[in-house]
Amino acid sequence: LDLVRWLHGRTHDSVLTLAGGVALNCVANSRIAREGPFARVWVQPAAGDAGTALGGALLLSAGEGDEPEPMTGADLGRDWSDAELGAWLKTAAVPFERPPDIAGTVARALADNAIVAWFQGRSEYGPRALGHRSLLAHPGHAGNLERLNDVKGREQFRPVAPMVLADRAAEIFDGPLPSPYMLFVHDVAPAWRERIPAVVHVDGTARIQTVDPAREPLVARMLGEFERFTGLPVVVNTSLNTAGRPMVDDPRDALECFGSSPVDLLAIGPYAIRRGDLFRTDFRGDDAGGLR
Repeated sequence: LDLVRWLHGRTHDSVLTLAGGVALNCVANSRIAREGPFARVWVQPAAGDAGTALGGALLLSAGEGDEPEPMTGADLGRDWSDAELGAWLKTAAVPFERPPDIAGTVARALADNAIVAWFQGRSEYGPRALGHRSLLAHPGHAGNLERLNDVKGREQFRPVAPMVLADRAAEIFDGPLPSPYMLFVHDVAPAWRERIPAVVHVDGTARIQTVDPAREPLVARMLGEFERFTGLPVVVNTSLNTAGRPMVDDPRDALECFGSSPVDLLAIGPYAIRRGDLFRTDFRGDDAGGLR
């Protein structure tokens, strides 16, 4: 706080931009936003050592006369077409289906307390899962924190985070909004703490991700359908990986993670693979949906 006050006195800017490993400290970021002199605090999503690659690229491009565009999201990685994903599933010889709406299918599974591996669009830059490579669960069951830590093979004290529609966040969470990169902590409104216990830290806070429907229409539709089923506009979101392994990137990673961990459903592009169907033999890998 002393440093940011000193910096504000030197620059008189209204926006503070942070990077570096220290900027992954969500508690510190939130105190700076709440108690510091800047009107807005922005933290880039890969604010660790690996994020210096982005700074290096921006510096070189600026030196060549390019004017960088605003960063609209962290989904800067690789992408696969529906046809490519279908080919991966056929090669893997796993039973799959193509439901009319993958977002609705996932929302229904989550409402039934399934754990879902969610692989959609481009992979993300940085250490946070932000709705492209995620493990999802129902926030209304406190035991889902333990379930997810068991799936990931990590210590039970590790928390998981909530994703919430941006226009619903203020009624549930008090803190810097919007928060699309999950880099601040927010106080959870007392009336909501017992409704979404899986994502509430022991001090009554949560590290939230806000979802803008214009930016993330598929995730937003899933959240809307989940609220329609459960009355909760919040879903548990944690990274799609297991302990000691990097976040899932390509379809092979997704299939290996799904095959080696107790996840109920893999939503990969428009396709769904259900745990129970892996033991069936009456399936065909075709464009009609994969399952007889």
